Amino acid sequence: MPRIAEVRPPAEPSSPEQRARHLRILRAAAHIGAENGLERVQMHEVAKAAGVAIGTLYRYFPSKTHLFTAVMAEQIDRFGENLPKPAPGTSPEDAVGDVLVSASRQLLRKPALATAMLQSANAANAAAVADAARIDGTFGGIILRVLGIDDPTVQDVTLVRLLLQCWYGVLQFSLNGRASIADTESDIRLACRLLLAPRSNAPQD
Repeated sequence: MPRIAEVRPPAEPSSPEQRARHLRILRAAAHIGAENGLERVQMHEVAKAAGVAIGTLYRYFPSKTHLFTAVMAEQIDRFGENLPKPAPGTSPEDAVGDVLVSASRQLLRKPALATAMLQSANAANAAAVADAARIDGTFGGIILRVLGIDDPTVQDVTLVRLLLQCWYGVLQFSLNGRASIADTESDIRLACRLLLAPRSNAPQD
C-alpha cells in the first residue's frame, strides 16, 4: 500500500504554463503506470517523461498516492465531460448502471493503471490528498445528474456514496481475478437497481 509523504501541501497550478505542465505529468504517470503498475513506477521516470524537474513533480505530487489519485480524478473529469445521453426508455437507475459499466470498461482496459489508481485513491486521506474528495464529488455529481436529481436529499447523497463504495469494491474484485467481466458488469447493474430504489425521485407505488 503506498504511503503518503509527510510534507507540505502540494502546490496547485495557477498559470496556463503550470496547468500544461501539471497535465503532462498526469499523462506521463498514466502511461508509465499502465505499463509498470504502481509498485514499479519511479517518480524520476515520470518527471523525465513529462519533461519536468523532479523538484517540480514533487511540488505538485509529494507521493505516488497524490500522483495516481490525481490521475484518477483527471480521468473522471474527462469521463464526465463526454457522458453519453441515456437511451430512450432507460430507467434512471439503469442509466446509472450504464454509466458505471462504461467507466468500468475504460478502467479495466488498462488493469495495471486501474489498480494503481484504485489503490492510491483508497489509501488517500481526504485531508491530505484533495483529489480524493474531488473524485467522490465529481463522480457523485455525475450519478445525481444521470438520475435527474437537482436538489439531492441527505438520503440521496448517502445512497450515491454507498453505490460508489460498492463500485470500487466490485472493480477491485475484478482486478484481483475473482470475478469475470460479465459478472462484474451484472453486479454493478444489480447494485444500481437495489441501492438507488429509495432515491427521492423514485416512482411511488
